[in-house]
Amino acid sequence: MSSLLACSGGALLVIHAAQSAGFTRSEIVTWMFAVYFIGGLLNLAMTLKFKIPFGGAHSITAIAFLTSTVVQYSIHELAAGFILSGLIIALLGFTGLFHKVLNAIPKPFIDALLAGLILNYVVKIVPAVKDMPIVGLLAILGFFITRISSRKIPPFMGVLVFGIAGLLLSYHFPQMQHTGIIVPLPVMPAFTMKALVSIAIPISILIVSNDIAVALAALKNNGYHPPVNKTLIFSGLFSSAAGLFSGHAANIGGMMSALCSGEDAGPRDQRIWAAIVSGTLVALFGLFAWLIIDIIELLPSSFVAIITGFSLVGVLMNSLQFAFSDINFKFSTLFTFIIAISNITLLGISSPIWALAVGVATAKLFGEKKSPA
Repeated sequence: MSSLLACSGGALLVIHAAQSAGFTRSEIVTWMFAVYFIGGLLNLAMTLKFKIPFGGAHSITAIAFLTSTVVQYSIHELAAGFILSGLIIALLGFTGLFHKVLNAIPKPFIDALLAGLILNYVVKIVPAVKDMPIVGLLAILGFFITRISSRKIPPFMGVLVFGIAGLLLSYHFPQMQHTGIIVPLPVMPAFTMKALVSIAIPISILIVSNDIAVALAALKNNGYHPPVNKTLIFSGLFSSAAGLFSGHAANIGGMMSALCSGEDAGPRDQRIWAAIVSGTLVALFGLFAWLIIDIIELLPSSFVAIITGFSLVGVLMNSLQFAFSDINFKFSTLFTFIIAISNITLLGISSPIWALAVGVATAKLFGEKKSPA
């Protein structure tokens, strides 16, 4: 289940982002290979080295951000930004500044930023259901059935199963065009200030706060003691390696680590096998990216919108809840959320940076701050 979560909605988002940027088939395959093969290897390596069930592939929150901004950059600038993002994450591990950096930005701002970035994807479910009512209604039915019948199975799994059933019942698939094996090739990065400010910094913030921090917390809640700094170093270096192939990230994931380390994964001494299987399947998914893309491209755009939207519903709900539940940051959180939704790029700086800057400035102006413990 862990690998299925990573290889469904996340893969659709990657392909959508790459197609939006006008990438060639070879470039799309390379991106998919980078995030899944290298991401799978990362989690396999960490699981085997530390004997802790790490799960993950790449950052869905980061790719959600990129989908709306990727058109503004060349693939060479993107590769540079991804490499720098990984180095920033690794630097946090080498210096031990992880907690200080997280505490420097109020958590409600990060949650509001994330909610703003992914809101549009969830909203697109509505017109997609109108375009494909059988698929949409069955997907919604799957969401509610799964949610009501089991709290252990993510509702997205019901959406995926019922949505695919609706697609098979109502859609006539075109003939698949076989393109043959495509070998992933490294990309020459173009290091610019824009790549650092508008790509590397936002992505590193999203990965650290919404993927790595969540994964570490999930593992601790399940009785494990993951090495924080080494986790950051591994995730950062593997992300930089993925960046060499234009992959935006290779990191541990919150939901996937929670699934692999929870009671549903079996007795405690056997949960490591859940992570090993998950990492292996994710890596194989990346290895056969050239074939998987041929299959995914057969899917209608409305179906893709439904699946990707529902894959982000849980993230959106949690982000909104945490963002606006802190009464200490009312206006600043709201302004952060609004700027993030706007998806503006001003002076070459992307909306996540502006959103956080406006949030921090508003908090200072209105005297909003954490209550003393």
